Amino acid sequence: MTKIIYIRHGQTEWNVQGRYQGQTDVRLTPLGIQQAEALAKFFPADRLDAIYSSDLARAMRTAEAVANRFRLTVQPRKDLRELHFGDWEGCSIPAIAEKWPHLVDDLFHHADRCAIPHGETFRAVQQRATACIAELCKKHEDQTIAVVAHGAILRTLLCAALHIDLQYVWTIRQFNTAVSIVRYERDGEGWPTVELVNSTAHLDRAGVEK
Repeated sequence: MTKIIYIRHGQTEWNVQGRYQGQTDVRLTPLGIQQAEALAKFFPADRLDAIYSSDLARAMRTAEAVANRFRLTVQPRKDLRELHFGDWEGCSIPAIAEKWPHLVDDLFHHADRCAIPHGETFRAVQQRATACIAELCKKHEDQTIAVVAHGAILRTLLCAALHIDLQYVWTIRQFNTAVSIVRYERDGEGWPTVELVNSTAHLDRAGVEK
């Protein structure tokens, strides 16, 4: 069994502006740093054996706050990067709706078939994410690890764990620094057990804004 504590990164300027970040390397806001520090202070586990992160700055900075508490070194993974939003990176929903009105409905109601111009599909992101997690489960049998990543890729991992079709990927909310916990049996090959989804209890305890 491997217990994985999934974490979304803290707030960024593009989160505030409602712009899709994808694999653009956007940094945390001061509030995002506060959120990461609150997570580290009120972390929902007493022990971590390892911590992995997307190699993008917003995820790495969030992971470093947690790693410092447990005296660990963050291990960056390119395959934990956010979905590549292609031509939509840096765009807001109104801007996307204006230029690609025929694709907006697919994005939110048929993500499983959404074709983002020059971007990744949700299916491709889920495949690279689950392959990474299977590798980490084999490496960390009977251990607890943290994985820091991004909203869309974490939603695809939770869809896989909950046996939810990717069409419904947006039904799973992921706040900044939200924590989700999943147990994986038999090197990640058995059915997972989802213990927690989208918890921001650490922000409530620290009195930090979501």
